[in-house]
Amino acid sequence: MDVSQYLEIFIEEAKEHLQNLNEALLEMEKSDDNKDLVNEIFRVAHTLKGMAATMGFKRMTVLTHDMENVLSEIRNGKIEISAELLDVLFQCLDALEQYVDQIIETGTEGDKTNQPIIDRLNLILEGKSAEQVQEKVDGNDTSASQPDNQPILESGLTDESAKRKHKMLSFNEYEKNAILKAQEESYSVYGITIIIAESCVLKSARAFIIFRTLEGLGQIIKSHPSVQDIEDEKFDLDFSVFLISSESQEKFLKELNSIAEVEEVLIDEIHLEGTVQEFGQKQRENKQVDEETNQVQDDSNNDKEKRESKGQAPTKPKANRTVRVDIERLDNLMNLVSELIIVKNGLETVENNNQNMNEQIEYLERITTNLHDAVMKVRMVPVERVFNRFPRLVRDLARKLNKNLELHMSGEETELDRTVIDEIGDPLVHLIRNACDHGQEMPSERKSRGKNEVGNVYLDAYQDGNNVVIEVADDGNGIDVERVKAKALNNGTISRDQADAMSDQDIVELLFKPSFSTADQISDVSGRGVGLDVVKTKIEALGGDIEVKTKLGKGSTFIIRLPLTLAIIQALMVRLENEKYAIPLNTIQNIEDVKVSDIKYIQNQEVINLRGHVIPIVRLDGLLGIERENTEESMTVVIVNKGDKQAGFVVDGLIGQQEIVIKTLGKYLTNIRLIAGSTILGDGEVALILDVNSLV
Repeated sequence: MDVSQYLEIFIEEAKEHLQNLNEALLEMEKSDDNKDLVNEIFRVAHTLKGMAATMGFKRMTVLTHDMENVLSEIRNGKIEISAELLDVLFQCLDALEQYVDQIIETGTEGDKTNQPIIDRLNLILEGKSAEQVQEKVDGNDTSASQPDNQPILESGLTDESAKRKHKMLSFNEYEKNAILKAQEESYSVYGITIIIAESCVLKSARAFIIFRTLEGLGQIIKSHPSVQDIEDEKFDLDFSVFLISSESQEKFLKELNSIAEVEEVLIDEIHLEGTVQEFGQKQRENKQVDEETNQVQDDSNNDKEKRESKGQAPTKPKANRTVRVDIERLDNLMNLVSELIIVKNGLETVENNNQNMNEQIEYLERITTNLHDAVMKVRMVPVERVFNRFPRLVRDLARKLNKNLELHMSGEETELDRTVIDEIGDPLVHLIRNACDHGQEMPSERKSRGKNEVGNVYLDAYQDGNNVVIEVADDGNGIDVERVKAKALNNGTISRDQADAMSDQDIVELLFKPSFSTADQISDVSGRGVGLDVVKTKIEALGGDIEVKTKLGKGSTFIIRLPLTLAIIQALMVRLENEKYAIPLNTIQNIEDVKVSDIKYIQNQEVINLRGHVIPIVRLDGLLGIERENTEESMTVVIVNKGDKQAGFVVDGLIGQQEIVIKTLGKYLTNIRLIAGSTILGDGEVALILDVNSLV
């Protein structure tokens, strides 16, 4: 069967499962006795194994199967969770992510077997300690390692791992009693794993024939998955059966191998120590524990019976009512909405005194606004999609830097445009790495300063008007302004005269200069000076801005402001001579009429004193190359914000508020600092959108 048509679905679902696995492993590191987490990780590994086997990714199937074996032993209490075990599970996660990345790029999982990780899993399964595992992996004792040329069966299982499948399962008291009684009466107890060919279309029908054959050879006492799950086809390409029989292993192999589409049959004889009498004594000793456990179960069942007696159905989880949509289709829909808004703006400019016509235009405006909001909601995704990778990042950095670090996240449900979400990940990675490496002190240094040895990194997101604000903060050392100044002087970034005239905030802004770094040594974490300048460039390209607040000894906060959307915005249309410009409405604080006589000068910069705040004046005509004569006694000033900074744009007149569609200037007009884009007005004119970040 051609499964290539399902490749995109596989990739999307695999990414979701790997993220769930990542979160569960991080949570397990904090509370290693949480059985629910172990069950969740087991379910994810099992699901990934089934998906990989269905798609024919055998190496991925082998790795997830061996993970499943180890997790099964953890569930049964035979293996204890340790830091070394978690490290191996994280290595499995990384390997699975590499497989998925390879599948995205090439459509195949590649040739990498990740044999060292599989060896570690198998050695852990055999009960080896962390030291013994490391010794064997290092080559001091290779006898227990799985050979590199271990054959991979069509099911994706290796021969040994498939055999281990039926050996791993545990028995309840009834099953143990039946096995011991069969042994006393000289019957054989077999564990059989049957692997069905990948080409099999109706697995449940094939399994039914297999069960009919087994029932003719002996008495089945257990199957995995359950008989019901097998009938419902809720299994991969293999399942295990335990049964009591007087027949030989050869008889079973002959009968089962004769069934069509059976790829492999693996059989072992099962032996339990002790007798029925000894087993019964053990049951009596554990009776009190069982009764306490049963009491908890009875309470749960009583609650269920009460609900049912009142006619209340048990709570069922809601079905996932979502549809995956290609982003290009959403972009096309957004373009159509944009064109509709342009047409609506054009109709508003048509002079028509017909009351019915005006009412229809108003109705069209409401419809286009609602349609725009609906499309935007479709494009919006929570920032959790980006945030969920950072707990693992901080965990790995803490181990690499020998620091005790803890990440606190909030506002993950805050939504951003999909286009912004796809671009914001790398800048946040840079900021978090800086917070962990540069910001946080070593535990001993924190202790000497009276701080908790555990350093905190904070990642918060929240909506502020038409912007989304993301803050990356730490409670570390903060930015040493004098050290930054000395480094800048030493590198020739600034002169001595410039340094003397700069404020502390101006010096902090030097960190965003290309190739500027305060690290004394280059490491694989930081020190190459390619971080903050990339962050600033990326964020400003998205129409946002970044600022820094810091206090020496207390920590630093990097504040990123991003627009909710990059496609359609509310803007104030202004006039400069005969040209029209748009200023994004979310950047405007207020509009003032200022007398020319009220303008003052500070260091050759025009400023005004507005209700106790000194605000610099920006004459747009000079910056934009517009020739005009300044003869008016008063002027219109639009006060705009960029973070904590303010500026006043001098304009000739106000046209009014308008919903505009942002269009790029095209590939031939790039890197124009003062212009953020263009828009088409209702009368067909093109107006330029001012880049407030660059102007301020």
